[in-house]
Amino acid sequence: TVIRDNAGRMQAGDVYVLNDPYHGGTHLPDVTVITPVYLGDALEPDFYVGSRGHHADIGGLTPGSMPPFSTRIEEEGVQIQNFKLVDRGVLREAEILALLASGEYPSRNPQQNLADLKAQIAANEKGAQELHKMVDQFGLDVVQAYMQHVQDNAEESVRRAITALGPRLATAHGSAQPQAFVLELDNGARIQVAVRIDAQQRSAVVDFSGTSAQQSNNFNAPKAVTMAAVLYVFRTLVDDDIPLNAGCLKPLQVIIPPGSMLNPNPPAAVVAGNVETSTCITNALLGALGVMAASQCTMNNFTFGNERYQYYETVSGGSGAGEGFAGTSVVQTHMTNSRLTDPEVLEFRFPVLLESYAVRAGSGGAGR
Repeated sequence: TVIRDNAGRMQAGDVYVLNDPYHGGTHLPDVTVITPVYLGDALEPDFYVGSRGHHADIGGLTPGSMPPFSTRIEEEGVQIQNFKLVDRGVLREAEILALLASGEYPSRNPQQNLADLKAQIAANEKGAQELHKMVDQFGLDVVQAYMQHVQDNAEESVRRAITALGPRLATAHGSAQPQAFVLELDNGARIQVAVRIDAQQRSAVVDFSGTSAQQSNNFNAPKAVTMAAVLYVFRTLVDDDIPLNAGCLKPLQVIIPPGSMLNPNPPAAVVAGNVETSTCITNALLGALGVMAASQCTMNNFTFGNERYQYYETVSGGSGAGEGFAGTSVVQTHMTNSRLTDPEVLEFRFPVLLESYAVRAGSGGAGR
């Protein structure tokens, strides 16, 4: 979105920020900062660096910006769509603070947001510096060539995984064209996905047709979230140690019906799409591929706060078993992408006491 919407207008020293779920974002607390990187006197950016951080609060109905009962995006906080955060090296502090204080449900702590944004700008700047050093050492042609090699290698790795998957899918489903896998949510919605392998092309079609229409609740997952889950699952099929990148998606055609809960239209609420539905998509895909039993279909979000403090945690669950390996207890799984905050850190920074954190006895059952 940033590259497309600012084509021909970017300059060295510019930095952009967005969180809009309908333009590449996930949910509003996830704020992405993008910095174009210029080498020498280049008129167009040679690279882009980006950082995405989950902000403690971006507004919305409840502290922590994870309201359980939102029905439209405005109730989930401040939307930022391709906002120029730094203009040729000058931080637009007044403008971003005004934006954070705007709308029906503004941010509760804009100064904290600003501090986090400065950290993201700095992270990007560090990335830009490292790119400059790499180009100085190896030359631009070599760096760009290796960036292409990394993507080509990822593409080939996923194609090999798809090739190996074909016969297994046919055996598991008793058919060369497997039936759609359906995962039903507690609220009555359903995620339906079929994975069709083209052995000759070494490619796959991931088809979410038949999935429920977008919901009046906030369990809608923006397309970026659905694509992230697809990317994640197919990356897990690759045994090689490769960096996650867009090359993994090249062998895949992903069909996500517009207006469905996995590709909703504005102003649908989306906050649970990122933390609940994303894990459901992942488990549905793993089920469709027959590679792993489901983990819990939730990130087990726990939030609390007031005007001064906002806190957000995910509570670990368990991962499912697969061929040749057992499931695991008390781990953050798949899309959760976070660990428990150390109790010492929690108690130092917040006016709370953590009395216990333990496995509930007998909660997992015997398994099979």
